[in-house]
Amino acid sequence: MRSSPGKATSSEMTAEGLILHLQRLSTEDGPGIRTTVFFKGCPLRCAWCHNPESLTRKPQLQWLERRCIDCRTCLEACPHHALAKDEDGSLHIDREGCDLCEVCAHECPANALEILGTYTTAHELLPELLKDLAFYHQSGGGGTLSGREPTMQVGFAEELLQGLQAAPVHAALDTCGLCSRATLERLYPLVDLFLYDLKFIDPARHRRHTGASNQAILDNLRWLSSRIGQEPAAKKLWIRTPLISGATLSEENISAIGSFMAGLDGCVERWELCAFNNLCRDKYRRLDMAWAYGNDPLLAQAELEQALEWACGSGVNPQIVSVTGKARSEL
Repeated sequence: MRSSPGKATSSEMTAEGLILHLQRLSTEDGPGIRTTVFFKGCPLRCAWCHNPESLTRKPQLQWLERRCIDCRTCLEACPHHALAKDEDGSLHIDREGCDLCEVCAHECPANALEILGTYTTAHELLPELLKDLAFYHQSGGGGTLSGREPTMQVGFAEELLQGLQAAPVHAALDTCGLCSRATLERLYPLVDLFLYDLKFIDPARHRRHTGASNQAILDNLRWLSSRIGQEPAAKKLWIRTPLISGATLSEENISAIGSFMAGLDGCVERWELCAFNNLCRDKYRRLDMAWAYGNDPLLAQAELEQALEWACGSGVNPQIVSVTGKARSEL
């Protein structure tokens, strides 16, 4: 795998994709033990996003302060003079001047500079995905395409899913749903489980908090549930809703989502209410990005229980509703 774009050899002839990393032995991205591929690039800009490194469709440079030994090798190595040390020893990256040539990362003896984003092909990546076949088969797990948005790299995603299907390995697709219908139809036959994000029903609130319309998201979810309803034994659908104070976490919003789901002919197998995660503060800092939720604490247990109550009373089968994530300590 490589962090700079290149041409696949004639023997590969596969689409090239940009990923962040693989997470093996995951238990949070579908049933059983799984390997999750985190894609880079997202069409949404959710204000609470806890994976800011996945937003842009290009590699990025980050400095890991805890590894830095202050040898200043990177300053001398950078051919564009895009790095500088502040008086307190912090490294400043001129992100406009940096062209991601990777020289600084290669020269750093402490591995304190990292490139986020690696170009690879399905031919190169599939062997890594198939390393844990024994775990998949024993646990009912498999591979999950996640990240941020796999549908933005549809050719690459398709070839990975084809490889999983040929193995055979259970395949899950984690999507925000903002893609063309043609893309969804193209990937549909290769997916066993759809993990579908549903944040708002109200279009104005969705646009205000995510920067995009939710019309295609809702339309695609209606289409997807209709297709799954025709073959419920073969395909599964899980809905995920983040619980964010001042945004998604309200009785009106949770009830509206539940009411919408209740009209999907019972095709939703699981509805996960995902508690706000504030562990990504350092990610924003390392990427020189401001975060509107940087000072927000985890939700209280009472808030999670209230959201669960709203969801269970919204018209869906209460047995499909669950809350994931941690509440803040009240000690």
